[in-house]
Amino acid sequence: MKDHVPARQILELFREGFAHTAWRLETRREYTADQATEEYRQFLQGVMPPRDEGGPWFVNARAQTAAGKRIERVRLVDEPPSDGQRYLLATTRDNLAAGEDIRYLLRKDAEQIGLLDFDFWLFDSRVLARFNWEDADRRLELTTDPSAVVAACQTRDAAWHHAVPYAEFTR
Repeated sequence: MKDHVPARQILELFREGFAHTAWRLETRREYTADQATEEYRQFLQGVMPPRDEGGPWFVNARAQTAAGKRIERVRLVDEPPSDGQRYLLATTRDNLAAGEDIRYLLRKDAEQIGLLDFDFWLFDSRVLARFNWEDADRRLELTTDPSAVVAACQTRDAAWHHAVPYAEFTR
């Protein structure tokens, strides 16, 4: 197994990097990749993002979930939500349409239950892919170290238990 995946190759990991489940914890208040887009700038001006169901991520997510795989996330949200969190809430409908299950948890609740405080993907409960935001050539740093994987599994289980589905969160 490689020990890292460059940013430009992340989609490849989601085409062949898991057999059953890909689970993510999103902890950041803002994502630079979003902030760099014209769509984000327009969102800050009050323009709702257009649908993007044909983008590479969504096409692949539909294929993976149609094959019976699960792609799930828990996103932490502040009170009040940051601009970046509001943007993700506004674009979640495309992820859901592609078959992802995205749930939300208030940051204060995440801190109270002691979740890990970094972004990661967990593949098939055996590979932890931790984000490295400082180095695009090592964007996801991979490990199968049992103690790291178990900690991520515990965070996943606690977060999933306390998080609420998008429809309930946005009511």
